[in-house]
Amino acid sequence: MNISRALTLLLEHEGGYSDHPRDKGGKTRYGITEKVARDHGYEGDMKDFPWSTAEFIYRVDYWDKIRADQLPAGLRFHVFDCAVNSGSARAIRILQKCAGVESDGIIGKLTIAAAQKVTPKEYTEARREFIRGLKDYDAFGKGWENRLNKNLGLIDAK
Repeated sequence: MNISRALTLLLEHEGGYSDHPRDKGGKTRYGITEKVARDHGYEGDMKDFPWSTAEFIYRVDYWDKIRADQLPAGLRFHVFDCAVNSGSARAIRILQKCAGVESDGIIGKLTIAAAQKVTPKEYTEARREFIRGLKDYDAFGKGWENRLNKNLGLIDAK
């Protein structure tokens, strides 16, 4: 799977504008929080946040940070989606836990090599365990669970 396909799938979860009062991310568009947009120099209203900027941020802050192009093809979307939803370091730590390597949130050669043995189902179940322990699971858990279940249907997506 390449980043273009990953973004298409991701937008099924993250499309549009949101400002849920219990969402720590606050105002978001295309799944990009206002803070992240501001960190990248965007100064406008989040309702007007351009897709081209979101696409750039997804590549730099998430896809490249998790070294998605070096992960197994069937696994990379799952790690990418987790990075977007929970942060790149968290996504990497979950991957490292599944791979049985030191969980430091930094992806290097050892993690990339060990990831070859991790299945999307194994990764998703570890991610599910993580989200079920979050304080705001009562507000967002059903949506997160649906997201994970839908993602599992993408195991063989190219």
